[in-house]
Order: sequence, then structure tokens, then C-alpha cells
Amino acid sequence: MEEPGGGESPDHAVGEGASLGEAKWSAIKELERSYPGVSADDVDFEVLDEGDETAGEPARVRAQVDPERIEARDDELPDEPAERVRALVARVALALDLRASVDIEETDDSIAATVNGDDLGILIGKHGSTIDALQHLALRVAYRGGTAQKLVVVDAAGYRERRESALQRAADRAVSDALDFGRPVELEPMTAAERRLVHTYLRDRTDVQTHSEGDEPDRRLVVTPVRSHAS
Repeated sequence: MEEPGGGESPDHAVGEGASLGEAKWSAIKELERSYPGVSADDVDFEVLDEGDETAGEPARVRAQVDPERIEARDDELPDEPAERVRALVARVALALDLRASVDIEETDDSIAATVNGDDLGILIGKHGSTIDALQHLALRVAYRGGTAQKLVVVDAAGYRERRESALQRAADRAVSDALDFGRPVELEPMTAAERRLVHTYLRDRTDVQTHSEGDEPDRRLVVTPVRSHAS
């Protein structure tokens, strides 16, 4: 029986993507289930199919973990959580062949890593899927899988701010439709963090209420007019 992602065991994974870089990142995300903090430096890649973006054919790679490299790499990571985040994000950017720098801003409550460079779309991924996965991984690496002491945020090319603005615009449209037609309006599927953001954005309104429906990854927020405005 194959492991998720098409691999043969927890030490292996097969990834697909529009490019070889995306395929490698897909395989690494699968391996992270068994090896928290794994990076491209810790695995050997075998190109199964280089793909053809013009023809819509995905690239495919097979990744195999080298446990000795993981052990050696973990010993090399900085002790401070913020610097561990910087090191991880920088390594991922390098593995994706990006010419980018990583800036870290740490406060009493959070560690924010911002990737600066050109053509960072591959790092962000479709609907932010890649950067969200990297952010989750960075949190685990920062505190070595233990209890997080601070919020960890990974951003690139202003994506988080643009995404927040887009979600707020979508929420405003949903409110308008809910009130105009007197019925619940569903927004697009979102991550838990995005749903919280929209819920917080709308929580002070008295004419609508919000709740979530569905199962991950298709769980979505629903905006419902309160009864007095539904007629």
C-alpha cells in the first residue's frame, strides 16, 4: 500500500507540480508528516517526469529521506526560534531556486519572516497553499515540535496583506448579497486562519452573523442575515 502522495514508505514520497520546484516541494510536504522540519537538503530527488507546462502535464519527482542528514542538519540549526525560522525559510527559497532574502521581525508575541525577491509565486503557491504549509512547518521547527510560545508568520511579496484585503472585499460582497436577498451566502473555502480573519472582520456587525460549514479542506464561512433584516 502506498503512502500519501504516492510514496512507498514514510521515507519516500512522490510529488507533482507545474514545475520541478513545485513537485519537489509537494514531496517535501508529504515527508514532513513523518519528519517534521525536513527540507530539500535532507532528501535525494529522482526526476520521474520533467512535465510540460504548455501541455498541462505535471512534473513528478520521487524524494527519499536521508535520516543522517536530518540529524546533522538539526544539530546545525540555530538555537533561537527566530533564527531557526530564518534558516528554514532561506533553505526552502534556495531549494526552489529563488533569488531571495529573508528578513525577520520579532516582537513579544510573534516571529514574522518576510521573503523578498522576484517571481515568488512558486513560494506562495495556488491560493497560498505553499506558503501556508511553509508557515506551519516554520512554527514546528521554531519550537522543535513543542509548545509554541509565539505566533509564527511567513510572508512573501506582500501576499498576506493582499490576501487579507481580498478576503475583506469578499466578505463585504457576501454581506451585501445576504442583506439584499435575505438569505445565507457562502464564501469560498478557506483555511481556519482565514475564516477567523473574516469572522473577526464581521463580528461587530449587528445585521449579519457568521458560522462555518463543511469539512476541511472545503470548509467555508457562511454569512447569514439576522432575522430582523431577512424580510
